[in-house]
Amino acid sequence: MQRAKVESKPSMTDRINEILGIDDIFKAPARMMEILLDKPLRESIFNQFLELHNYKLDEDFWHKYFQDEAAQRKKMGQDFTPPSVCGVLAELVGSETEEGIHYEPTAGTGGMIIAKWHRGRVRHTPFSYRPSRYVYICEELSDRAFPFLVFNMAIRGMNGAAAHCDSLERTCYGVFFIQNDDDNPGGFSSVNVMPYSKAAEDYFKVSFTEKKYPAHWESPNPFVDLEEK
Repeated sequence: MQRAKVESKPSMTDRINEILGIDDIFKAPARMMEILLDKPLRESIFNQFLELHNYKLDEDFWHKYFQDEAAQRKKMGQDFTPPSVCGVLAELVGSETEEGIHYEPTAGTGGMIIAKWHRGRVRHTPFSYRPSRYVYICEELSDRAFPFLVFNMAIRGMNGAAAHCDSLERTCYGVFFIQNDDDNPGGFSSVNVMPYSKAAEDYFKVSFTEKKYPAHWESPNPFVDLEEK
């Protein structure tokens, strides 16, 4: 008697790859950067990810997907903080209001900053939470992790900046400005590439060593004085 074949359900990794339009996890960083710089496509992908993850935003989507397969452990000693530890650390270093500027060097894909963001927003009702009260400044050196960090900030409607840089040497390949233009608690952020200017270097205390990213701006420009002269 021939046994009936049992079809296995696609894994979470397979489902994510299908949304991204790739067939291999190692293609994800480059594909992610293409998505980030295409607003209609990016927001379509955001909505698919929210549905896939049941609109759960308090933890990093990418922790397991990225670390198991693509983290640069051998080359850069790269490991990401488990979500449970991120939550504990966010509580330990939290303030009474949580409002203001939060800085995270070597941010990876953003697990710690997501924990801080979640801790801040749950202190409000959905009607009183305002993204503009919180600013998140993140830095990450890894080419593989950086696009996922920008994704995590933008899908959550954060305000802040993500610098693709060495947090110690301050050498930098580009700075992304992330802004919730409408201050919408349930909205996505715009994704912008800061100009490669001396003024931008001074503002973010970095030194641009390569113009890695193309000019790209979506928000009403709050940094006119940082443009190329």
